[in-house]
Amino acid sequence: VQLQASGGGLVQPGDSLRLSCVVSGFTLNEHGIGWFRQAPGKAREGVSCISSSDGSAYYVDSVKGRFTISRDNAKNTVYLQMNNLKPEDTGLYFCAGGICVPSAKAMAAKEGFWGTGTQVTVSS
Repeated sequence: VQLQASGGGLVQPGDSLRLSCVVSGFTLNEHGIGWFRQAPGKAREGVSCISSSDGSAYYVDSVKGRFTISRDNAKNTVYLQMNNLKPEDTGLYFCAGGICVPSAKAMAAKEGFWGTGTQVTVSS
């Protein structure tokens, strides 16, 4: 199992970035995929996830209306489109495979299904 995140960078407030998470060793129909972030000195938080069953999505309140998660099953890739970025979005972003139940606002990574991180820095 491997998950490889990419697409981070240094941007200004209001800019956009698209993160990608390429997975191998399983398919997107087998496990949900979540994006998590960790800012310096803060606990890791779940940002968004996409369900394996129907592709429905969950977003933490702070990113609703600005972030969009999507998937391309043929490419085994999940994307996180981030618009109108704010300084508080700064952090190391990880993708992970696991549980995603948007109706229950629940997301959790499965042990051994964490991917690499990609740094997002929003600063003027």
